[in-house]
Amino acid sequence: MDEVNEGPPNRELYALLNLSPEASDEEIRRAYRQWAQAYHPDKYQAPHMKDIATANFQRICEAYEVLSDPNKRQIYDIYGMEGLTSGLELGAKLDKAEEIKAELDRLRRMKEMQKMSAHFRTSGTILANMSLPHCRNGDGLMRGMSMASEVQSQLSKRNSVAIGGNLAVNGNAGGGVATALLRHEISKVSSIEFMASAGLRALIGVQTTRQLSAHSDATVGLAMSLQDGSLNLSNSWTRQLSETASGHIQLALGPQSSIAVGWRKKDERRSASGEVKFGTSSFDVAAHYTHHLSSKSHGRIAGRIGSSTLEIEIGGGRKVSKFSTVRWLYTIGIQGIIWKFELHRGGQKLIIPILLTRHLDPVFASGALIIPASLYFLLKQKFLIKPYYLKRNKQKALENAKKTSAQVQEARATAEKAQQLQQTVANRKRNRQLEAGGLVITRALYGNHVILNKMNSSSATSSESASEVIDVTIPLNFLVSDSGQLKLHEGVKKSGIMGFCDPCPGEPKKLYVEYSYAGNQYKVLVDDYEALSIPRGVPRI
Repeated sequence: MDEVNEGPPNRELYALLNLSPEASDEEIRRAYRQWAQAYHPDKYQAPHMKDIATANFQRICEAYEVLSDPNKRQIYDIYGMEGLTSGLELGAKLDKAEEIKAELDRLRRMKEMQKMSAHFRTSGTILANMSLPHCRNGDGLMRGMSMASEVQSQLSKRNSVAIGGNLAVNGNAGGGVATALLRHEISKVSSIEFMASAGLRALIGVQTTRQLSAHSDATVGLAMSLQDGSLNLSNSWTRQLSETASGHIQLALGPQSSIAVGWRKKDERRSASGEVKFGTSSFDVAAHYTHHLSSKSHGRIAGRIGSSTLEIEIGGGRKVSKFSTVRWLYTIGIQGIIWKFELHRGGQKLIIPILLTRHLDPVFASGALIIPASLYFLLKQKFLIKPYYLKRNKQKALENAKKTSAQVQEARATAEKAQQLQQTVANRKRNRQLEAGGLVITRALYGNHVILNKMNSSSATSSESASEVIDVTIPLNFLVSDSGQLKLHEGVKKSGIMGFCDPCPGEPKKLYVEYSYAGNQYKVLVDDYEALSIPRGVPRI
């Protein structure tokens, strides 16, 4: 199963007062007066009811305290309660949303830097080249192997260091390179890096990066080879073209001068890039496109053409755990037909290219693509992969239910107490609407979208679904206005409404409502963040 997308940020404070996130100051004040009057502890004589009213009245007051303060409301709208508890000191100078956001970003960066300073970050790649033609000739399956590793550490707030190495063996030849890099942040918009390497490519160099504007950066570097004393000058410019796209130009001057122009775009569902590179004695054009079929799987197609390269690559990958991804790629080009298997875990990569043949036989090329792909989908759907994931996801769901059972029970108890306070007013409104032939909520359930989808199509439920839905008939009757209207606002998660709770954390939720109006029966089903406004023209039951 795919990971759950919970939608927009939680807006519980707006839900508590049944307000739109775009509500005016007057609407906030009016809602607070209405809710404070309904939940004021002085209205209740019984000790247990007074305690319930006090707890809910406090929630109403806290919501009003935040939403009635322009600065606090801006922070809450940007970062939610996390922003209000992040240590930000409010003052007269922070009177714009941009200033508040900038200050919160600064605090977040500080926290990230502090977290990074306490840990090392490691990355590494193992590449094992294999060849079936070499194996058939008796030269062994392995053609060559290389390993690269790097360790990064934050020395201080502005200084970091990275140390790495690379070892490669190809046939009877081999070698290695050791590298070290020191990075210093000169200011918020500029940094400088000093680098050195020893081995096959011994060199020393310096590189500086500066942010030219809010959307563009420039990098200039100078490196000198310790083997022949040659100098290499590099310069690159990067500009943000949109929220998801960027472009770059790179210029290199030296023994192998070149100029490259590229583009990159990435969003939640897809990523693409392309680059054209011209050198003094070569040229190269490359492009790739990756499409995320779900939160766990993706497909990829790439191509490259150049003075010594012509190939196309297709394949895909799947996320097998929180930190691990496997990928299979099929490459056909002038070098032959290649299978490539990859395992990515955290910052570590294992890459195994297997050269199948150097001859571009159409039948063999088709079989090398179709047979593995068909075998994968057969195993995925019928025998191995999908059954395994269904079993694993079911086990995870059971474990998650056990972990959240206490939390859900507590939330249900809080919702039931809130409904006790709403009961009298809800009954009075319901009777008044019955007499006038107005809006009456006859049944309302909130919870697991699968269960409520089935109910909406069949008007039936089962006892096993009771743990993943909550009856919210009373809260909705309580929210019906004197004019016989019920409105829940868009962009506000419904579990935050007084008398509601989240009965199935981590699962998509919906709200199912049956109601009567003017003597007719209706039903409606809406998503968790979708607006609800009834009565309206919907199919009758």
